[in-house]
Amino acid sequence: MPVSLADILALLPEILLSLGALLLMMTEVFLAGARRGYQALLAALFTAAAFAAFLAQRGGGPRVLFGGFAVSDGFALFAGATICAGLLVTVVLGAGFLAPRSAERGEFYALALLAAAGMCLLVRAEDLLFVFIALELMSVPTYALVAYLRTGDRPSEAAFKYFLLGAFSSALFLYGAALVFGATGRTSLSGIAAAGGGKLLLAGLALVIAGLSFKIAAVPFHMWAPDVYEGASTPVTAFMAVGVKAASFAVLTRILVTAFGAPALAAVWQPLVVALALLTMVFGNLLALTQRNVKRMLAYSSVAHAGYLLVAVAAASRGFSGPSARGEAVSSLLFYLAAYTLTTAGAFGALAALERMGPDPQPWDLDRFAGLAKRRPWAAAATAMLMLSLAGIPPTVGFIGKLLVFKAAVDAGLVPLAIAGVLASVVGLYYYLRVVVVMYMQPAPLGSVPTPASWPLDLVLVATATLVLLFGLAPAGLANAALSSTGLLGG
Repeated sequence: MPVSLADILALLPEILLSLGALLLMMTEVFLAGARRGYQALLAALFTAAAFAAFLAQRGGGPRVLFGGFAVSDGFALFAGATICAGLLVTVVLGAGFLAPRSAERGEFYALALLAAAGMCLLVRAEDLLFVFIALELMSVPTYALVAYLRTGDRPSEAAFKYFLLGAFSSALFLYGAALVFGATGRTSLSGIAAAGGGKLLLAGLALVIAGLSFKIAAVPFHMWAPDVYEGASTPVTAFMAVGVKAASFAVLTRILVTAFGAPALAAVWQPLVVALALLTMVFGNLLALTQRNVKRMLAYSSVAHAGYLLVAVAAASRGFSGPSARGEAVSSLLFYLAAYTLTTAGAFGALAALERMGPDPQPWDLDRFAGLAKRRPWAAAATAMLMLSLAGIPPTVGFIGKLLVFKAAVDAGLVPLAIAGVLASVVGLYYYLRVVVVMYMQPAPLGSVPTPASWPLDLVLVATATLVLLFGLAPAGLANAALSSTGLLGG
């Protein structure tokens, strides 16, 4: 495999994240002290540097790296920047959440940076073997992060479930990749597209989709999400909800459009993705309706949003009448990923801001939000803005994201799927607006103990809510960046 200096420099964001992780682990060993606030600052600086490196690379055209194992194109750079944005929010959440609990350690930030490095490599992958390696680099640190806050049995149980189902999904993907190799003799995505294949290739494709469907929590592969999201500490849940989903959707889209994008193959997987999208939207919203545990509600909400993103993936398969239609479908996916990352990370930040320290039988009950408008008006206003964005109500960025995704589906001829998505969004209005109603129209329970304010958590709330509103009022910049980032995928 040829490796040049240009290839190494193209991976500067991933190198920065890895170096930051190594430095944090070393400082934990040799410079341990009572005050560890510098660790969050170091993690934030390396994350911001990686984000800036992704933005700096956007000026160049698509480039093949490491002899075809990876690529550097607009799609990968936009997705990588989105992942770094989610990581930055996670680092700030960790600083405000872990320090009061005397749980701030260098390994937390190191694991998060290593997982993000795997995610950023995953969105660049152009070979099924490279995809598998990046998947494991993303998954293994995430398993450890889920069990990081060892308070009670819940984190350990969540990590064990996530590990077992994650290993199962990786095995499905690897078996599917083996069948694809057996059918085509290739593992590179462009090579698979040129080779074609028969029934063995279709069986491999089905297993690849199933393996990645676990990572995105698509129905019926979603069963792990509520328990794992609830058991993990809230900053880790936020990171999983935005980072893992963004990376997994990016690599799923690249595999389907690049390797299996021929009209004959797209006609096979497109109905499968449509079915997954429909099931995920409907059941994600219906299961969230009954939840009074807000963390589980957001977990099922994450499932529902995976369904909306699958609508964009399905629309990309119908864009072969011309590159413009496919590019618009892929750009709607990228825009939605960015909007979802901002909004969901902020929503979990609201949970972290209200979560009390110590034993609590109902740490995320809906009543915890009662009377928040009077107790902490700024936090209530920011949380309301984030809930409105998740619901897709204007003028938030969530509304623009859904509008672009459903427009792409209509343009691709998937009108029934777009209608189903709109109806599913209407169902979601109930449980999102219920949180807003409780904050503004219900008094706080008698004898409730207010949670102390934390400036990092409040910063996450205010910053994400502000960006959600700004990108909703002026979406052109983000939308144009997404459209210009379709790269090799969008033509």
